[in-house]
Amino acid sequence: MKVDVLLGLQWGDEGKGKVVDVLTPGYDLVTRFQGGPNAGHTLEFEGKKFVLRSIPSGIFQGGKANVIGNGVVLDPALFKAEIEALEASGHPLTERLKISKKAHLILPTHRLLDAAYESAKGEGKIGTTGKGIGPTYTDKVSRNGLRVGDLLHNFDAKYKTAVSRHLDILKQYDFSYDLETLEKEWFAGIETIKRFELIDSEHFINDALKADKKVLAEGAQGTMLDIDFGSYPFVTSSNTICAGACTGLGVAPRNIGEVYGIFKAYCTRVGSGPFPTELFDETGDQMRKIGFEFGSVTGRPRRCGWIDLVALKYAVMINGVTQLIMMKSDVMDTFETIKACVAYKIDGVETENFPFDLNDGAEPVYVEMPGWKTDMTKMQSEDEFPEEFNAYLSFLEEELEVPIKIVSVGPDRAQTIIRE
Repeated sequence: MKVDVLLGLQWGDEGKGKVVDVLTPGYDLVTRFQGGPNAGHTLEFEGKKFVLRSIPSGIFQGGKANVIGNGVVLDPALFKAEIEALEASGHPLTERLKISKKAHLILPTHRLLDAAYESAKGEGKIGTTGKGIGPTYTDKVSRNGLRVGDLLHNFDAKYKTAVSRHLDILKQYDFSYDLETLEKEWFAGIETIKRFELIDSEHFINDALKADKKVLAEGAQGTMLDIDFGSYPFVTSSNTICAGACTGLGVAPRNIGEVYGIFKAYCTRVGSGPFPTELFDETGDQMRKIGFEFGSVTGRPRRCGWIDLVALKYAVMINGVTQLIMMKSDVMDTFETIKACVAYKIDGVETENFPFDLNDGAEPVYVEMPGWKTDMTKMQSEDEFPEEFNAYLSFLEEELEVPIKIVSVGPDRAQTIIRE
């Protein structure tokens, strides 16, 4: 058996959580392979709404094991709050969730460093969520990090050494903080982590594959935020692409099966960074309002724009996508005309290739199609799709050279149409 990978193809916020929840009944094991509590995977079903930050989105489907993989960075305080909110809804998490010993811990001082670094950048701010994720990955790469497994191996001494080093760095910044309060919440979170089974996740996952169990790997953020292939430096601190599932879970490339690429029928972005198709007019405002485009973790309004096929083709190529999933189709229901960016014009030269540095400026080249002007939110099958929407799907499939297998027509689990 192989690991199927599900990931975002844009700048994050594509709707990965809902799709993982929909697909989970077909899998035995759901895993998160990178990122941290900067993720905000939103699920809606049975009249309830949940936002998952670190926990895999398969947690609500009974009888399924869920694993926080080694590529994830985990904040104990935020993890505790997430666990308590979910347990209050009646879900038995300790029976379903396991945590990799090799996952790195976000320390209270990582959050302080994140805030200090971002403040010092002034107008060049990246737009970080301030959760300490970047500094945690920095410590990981520089071999100074603390891992979940260290809770079982001389943890107190390792923690004090790490915090002392961080405090020395903070002395360089004009920055005030209350470490005592942060530590109180953090150590309470450590006790919550200890309630769960801490595992050698690479063995657990590969043993599951040998036992012919089906595994789904869930990514966070989106391809265009990948540390290597995204719109650098306005990116996240981990590999959000399919290859990240191999390093973030400990599975071999030959064991990757289907690659589900998720995208919105338009584009959004949170925080700073280039966004060629961004709209600053009433159309962009309408997308934001109808799609309720506000960060599920930060609450920040998302920047909105037309779909960008230059970036999307690039993401499909980098990830080796085998199936596409289009989200928020219903947000486009009211538009007379739909636009799609098929090329960039850079320094007067038109190109269909994603450039080395998108920050140099890229003018979008659009094609226009008629909108469908139809409420799709109550549709149950693709037989009900309007002609103009089918034309939009066909256009995208031809451009991207990958079939669109699932179409979402609303936020609820039930508002999901699987195409033949």
